[in-house]
Amino acid sequence: MSDSSKAPDRLAMIQTNTVIENLQKEFPEVEFVIETMETVGDFVQDKPLANIGQSNLFTKELERALAASKVDMLVHSMKDLPSKLPEGMVIAAIYQRDDPFDAIVLQSKHRGRTLSTLPEGSVLGTSSVRRIATLKHAHPHLRFKDVRGNLNTRLRKLDEGKVYDGLILATAGMQRMGWDHRISQVLNEPSDMYAVSQGALGVEVLQSNSGLIEMLSSLNHEDTVIQCVCERALLRTLDGGCSAPVAVRTEVTKDKIELQASTLSLDGSERISSSKEAILTKTSEKASKETAAYSSVVAANISGVTMATAEELGISLAKELLSMGADKILREAKEEIEKRR
Repeated sequence: MSDSSKAPDRLAMIQTNTVIENLQKEFPEVEFVIETMETVGDFVQDKPLANIGQSNLFTKELERALAASKVDMLVHSMKDLPSKLPEGMVIAAIYQRDDPFDAIVLQSKHRGRTLSTLPEGSVLGTSSVRRIATLKHAHPHLRFKDVRGNLNTRLRKLDEGKVYDGLILATAGMQRMGWDHRISQVLNEPSDMYAVSQGALGVEVLQSNSGLIEMLSSLNHEDTVIQCVCERALLRTLDGGCSAPVAVRTEVTKDKIELQASTLSLDGSERISSSKEAILTKTSEKASKETAAYSSVVAANISGVTMATAEELGISLAKELLSMGADKILREAKEEIEKRR
């Protein structure tokens, strides 16, 4: 098993160990060995992620190892996975989603403040064009500057107090590290959205490895799988990479799934939003042995009808957004990012 980051990254190890520990409970007779390796996203630290010019920054080297059978499975933060996987590779398990919203971590001198009450021109660090676009739209008085590195490195840069007044991070990552106390604000108001699949962990395998797919199905959290399939279908149909300025919010109840989504210009001045819902029929019928992939996700223990409904909803909402002008916004955003490279 390989994790999608280098060995010193404590968060990557926490995430990988979460998957292993739960597999070990189900299959105590199996020995799981962790192999760590660096990816482009790990060792290129002097550029914003969107400016590196590669869509699979955190996965390419890992998927080469998977294709060569050097490892059997890869553990990923789902938000880092491209909406299209290499031929013959699928996501075979999606662990229960943690808090998907963004968090604000402020420098100590701003303790007690929120985004709205930060002084004019305060600098927030983030490497996400989605976060910048979203917050420029809602908080035009703030400035944004790229920040790279693992959570430890980013927080150290914040605490030095020389560049950043605050950071925008994934709440889930902070919670997994046990650093909830450092969060100044969680952006979880009714109008707030998040990145596609943010907060979820996934396991990638070769689609031909049916035995491993069946084993990994024990990790699947049905509502999280449904959400991720729906969100990834939307992103794939929009033809947006995992760094595109696309934000989502998905709610799953017993009999319904609702998806909200927005596409934004890089400066936050333009925003196109819409939402759709679909009725879920969570039948007792499980997927067949020849498990189909929905948005590159297979789930040997979840009904194909349910998976198809989620995927179709994501595709339908994406087409609606495109008809409203999202294609123009995303095209201009892509062109602007390419100019910066």
